[in-house]
Amino acid sequence: MIFILLILSVIAGVFLGKLFGKKEQFAKNLLILSAGFLITICLNEVFPQVYASEVDGNLGIFVIAGVLLQMILEALTKGFEHGHFHHHNESSNILPVALMVGLFIHAFIEGIPLANETNPLSPYLLGILFHNLPISFILGAFLFNRSGSKASYPSLLIVALFALASPMGMLLGNYFNPDLQPYFLAVVGGIFLHISSVIIFESNKNHNINWSKIGLVVLGVSLALLMHVFHSHPHGHHH
Repeated sequence: MIFILLILSVIAGVFLGKLFGKKEQFAKNLLILSAGFLITICLNEVFPQVYASEVDGNLGIFVIAGVLLQMILEALTKGFEHGHFHHHNESSNILPVALMVGLFIHAFIEGIPLANETNPLSPYLLGILFHNLPISFILGAFLFNRSGSKASYPSLLIVALFALASPMGMLLGNYFNPDLQPYFLAVVGGIFLHISSVIIFESNKNHNINWSKIGLVVLGVSLALLMHVFHSHPHGHHH
């Protein structure tokens, strides 16, 4: 079930990207909304879970490792996750291989903490699904909306790889010692934190207050809080 959701979130995003790819503002708004959602998931779900796990050793280091890892991955993807796809229009200056490797590692790692997840409404899973949408949106726009680009096999392969990355991470996660779970979760927390804060804090023009952006962030945060409440007090649902 969760597999299907992960793959669908990518396919839906790519499809939307193909349809609305020219509307860059739509993609940006989707990103900002997902950033508000992600940062809340981070602070409400991921970090409490990480720090509540009785693990010796400083898990904070792993969160920082996640932030650094994401910075390294962005050298490969050139900030693709933040919607910086206007740099990517000259197909020459980005190596799709580097982009793919970056996105794949990123999605793969996010899948690992899902290993023993059975609840399709888990906030962490929703965080990933939410976060997959804008990225696949950009991917779809980038692959299928450039002038003269046909839906070629490489494009479809890239989408398939990206769609399968998190499920593969999830599969692999099943073979890891469950005691490692908090560490992976900490790393992903760092990745989420970096991505969402970059999107939220990217400086507004002249640092004017951008009400629509604030509104979108608040909306994302509210959605995540709703999920949090729903997840903590579900009706007749027990852990």
